[in-house]
Amino acid sequence: MTKPLQVLRSNVSNPKLWIVIGIGVAGVVILAESHRRRKRKGIVVDFGAFLERFELLPHPQPPPPAPRQALTGLTFAVEDNFDVAGHVTGFGCPDWKRTHEAAEKTAVAVTLLLKNGAKCVGRTVMDELAIGMTGENVHYGTPVNVKASSCVPGGSSSGSAVAVAAEVVDFALGSDTIGCVRIPASFCGVLGYRPSHGVVSAVGILPSSQSLDSVGWFARDPSILHRVGHILLKLNAVEPRRLRQILFADDLFELSNVPKHKSVHVITKSAEKLSGYHPPKHVNIGKHIASNVPSLKAFYEDSTNLKNGISSLKTLSSVLLSLQRYEFKTNHEEWFTSVKPKLGPSTSDRVATAMNSCLDGIKTVYKVRTEMRTALQSLLKDKAILVMPTVADGPLPINARKRSLAEFSDRALTLLSIASMSGCCQVSMPIGTHGGHPISVSFITYHGGDKFLLDTVLDMYPSILEQVSIASVSVPPAYSNGDMDTSELLKEKGNAAYKGRQWNKAVTYYTEAINLNGTNATYYCNRAAAYLELGCFQQAEEDCNKAISLDRRNVKAYLRRGTARESLLRNQEALQDFKQALVYEPQNKAANTAEKRLQKLLR
Repeated sequence: MTKPLQVLRSNVSNPKLWIVIGIGVAGVVILAESHRRRKRKGIVVDFGAFLERFELLPHPQPPPPAPRQALTGLTFAVEDNFDVAGHVTGFGCPDWKRTHEAAEKTAVAVTLLLKNGAKCVGRTVMDELAIGMTGENVHYGTPVNVKASSCVPGGSSSGSAVAVAAEVVDFALGSDTIGCVRIPASFCGVLGYRPSHGVVSAVGILPSSQSLDSVGWFARDPSILHRVGHILLKLNAVEPRRLRQILFADDLFELSNVPKHKSVHVITKSAEKLSGYHPPKHVNIGKHIASNVPSLKAFYEDSTNLKNGISSLKTLSSVLLSLQRYEFKTNHEEWFTSVKPKLGPSTSDRVATAMNSCLDGIKTVYKVRTEMRTALQSLLKDKAILVMPTVADGPLPINARKRSLAEFSDRALTLLSIASMSGCCQVSMPIGTHGGHPISVSFITYHGGDKFLLDTVLDMYPSILEQVSIASVSVPPAYSNGDMDTSELLKEKGNAAYKGRQWNKAVTYYTEAINLNGTNATYYCNRAAAYLELGCFQQAEEDCNKAISLDRRNVKAYLRRGTARESLLRNQEALQDFKQALVYEPQNKAANTAEKRLQKLLR
């Protein structure tokens, strides 16, 4: 018998011994439970944002009297396509990680941040191979969108956005090719910055499409966004203050489902309360691009039915995808051919499309890129800020259907392609919520105007938050009914103005008629026609909705709502409207033509 057992047997009746044993057992149980809770807490706090946790300590502080480093005390994370010495850069793909060695050097951007006092605490989840838009990864899981848990966080830099939104780090690095920082920033309700193309070093970062790739970053606090920008962009601390001109991209706000009192009105009121801002102006950015990017005409489709410049933006987004696929194939075709990696279904589809692409007109694509930068420079010069929605829609639900993803992508890229193809800098800023989801607007300025843009964000953001709070409780005005004879006269005046191509005047007359009699479907339907001519597609859709609620068999309302929805790139809904018009009028030529066109497009 061992000595401990002998001692235990000889003292079996001693109560003090059992107290000691009980305390010991309790201690073991407490330690085990504590360890379990810490582990569980770690999983919850990280919200699935991290692939790998490690610490890269900042460089030592310089001795006095030198000032403290600009990023002292801040923590950050990096996306899984940034090299970190001694670690394998995984590109969001297990087979990529398996077939590559650990990096010998740390990415230049990461090193810059460490030199200026920040501490890196790990590597974050991303869309596989950086070619997705939702942030879902079948291998490593989807980071939890802390602002909308049933929805995707957006990608490709999903983990970095979630780490910031969940307050795990102060800021995080991501990469933006076709919107991979801007989308997750919008979906997760944080600030996201895409700098001017080429101004932040991409050395040590896996390329997707080098003509489009930019190193971006996320933050909750505009002052941290600003400080990180000064380090990565190597900006001068002081610059003479300039007057700023706010330009609202009216045609792009037509694509957004966020009410304008929560977006355009918020920015307008914010600028009014600050000094140094000209009164806002309004532009149709699609028309500007159509007029100033002549090489884009080589890519127009004859079958397009979009109006007022949206067709040029849709074409621009298709050129963007062609460029991304061409360069992605050039960069990685050899690896795919030799390794034959196991990819997630959606990634596999996108890679197959890229690998099968054959772009004969690549020189024209690069020409579009050059002309886009010139076009934005001519519009913005050195003082203007273009204001637009970051994306057209709120965050998608997790595991959304393929067709919904395709329509979301079409609408999102119509907006995101402007900065990606021009190389201009863009910042996405949260402006509250709508429908229970985060919403945002973006500011864009000229290539190289990064300090101007970051200073504008720092200047305006407190005022924007104040106006967001006011807008959250405001209610749009309602209309009332009145004299019906007068309303008919106003309708006839509206019809005359419409025939004379005086669209704004027609809208005014129809609106006055509606104010007097809000139960007449024809007034709403006629105003919708005028709104379509003005490119005000959301208003046209709303008027058609009202007309149909008053008269279920109003074929013109279905046709006009279908046209509005097609112009808003919501093709599935548009197709249903044209089909419904054919139910009531089977021989309607306009509905028949539109149905065939959309059936072909949605195959």
